[in-house]
Amino acid sequence: MSLLQTIIIAIIEGLTEYLPISSTAHMIFTAELLNVQNSDFVKLFEIAIQFGAILAVVFLYYRKFFNFKNLRFYYKLIFAVIPALILGFLFGNIIDTILEKPIPIAIVLVIGGIILLFIDRFFNNPHTLSEKDISIKQAIIIGFWQCLAMMPGTSRSAASIIGGMQQGLSREAAAEFSFFLAVPTMTAATCYSLFFKNWGDNGITQKGYQLILSSPQNISHFLIGNVVALIVAILAIKFFIDMIKRFGFKPWGWYRIIAGIVLLIYCISK
Repeated sequence: MSLLQTIIIAIIEGLTEYLPISSTAHMIFTAELLNVQNSDFVKLFEIAIQFGAILAVVFLYYRKFFNFKNLRFYYKLIFAVIPALILGFLFGNIIDTILEKPIPIAIVLVIGGIILLFIDRFFNNPHTLSEKDISIKQAIIIGFWQCLAMMPGTSRSAASIIGGMQQGLSREAAAEFSFFLAVPTMTAATCYSLFFKNWGDNGITQKGYQLILSSPQNISHFLIGNVVALIVAILAIKFFIDMIKRFGFKPWGWYRIIAGIVLLIYCISK
């Protein structure tokens, strides 16, 4: 993977991680279009640069994350992330093996887009307008909704936002809680990939951090990718909040449908 390919994939991660359009799908297809070799390091890189996106949320909402007097905020995130931790540990590898293929991902993009076209109409009477009003029960249910994102192409952001709106959150509150919930969720996924999962590049089995440290090139790709993802994610989050305030989720629904159809045509015509 070249430095330019590294930067492009990191830009895609930063742009799409918090938008309801599936960062996984976009990175997989971007890597394919760039003819990036599908090595274990590339797979690890696509997970590890989530760390930069995580820092973007912490940076923008630092008053939330470092207000240690508000323990209820942390409780909600802990309870909400538990379903994803359990189901991800039990079924994550199986789902990836079965569904992390281009055509299923493209189909899921289209289905998710259709849902987003109507979500504002389905849930148009919100009664929870900010994070402080979200109950522990609501947080847990949103956490179960987030588990739908285990299916590649669904989008963790889309699943948790839809879950939030189903629980009576306003679209802005649902989006922000989705950002907050991303921090423990993606931290867990990144830590598992770096410190617990075995990777097998070049016939050598090693942990993720060992794979990154195995060459100066891997280290530079990891660092540059995270810095780029951080900067782009900060801009994307601000843009997304402004967009949903003004237009709701329809633009993202149409985007998913068009992108999914284009990807289907591309896959079928190969």
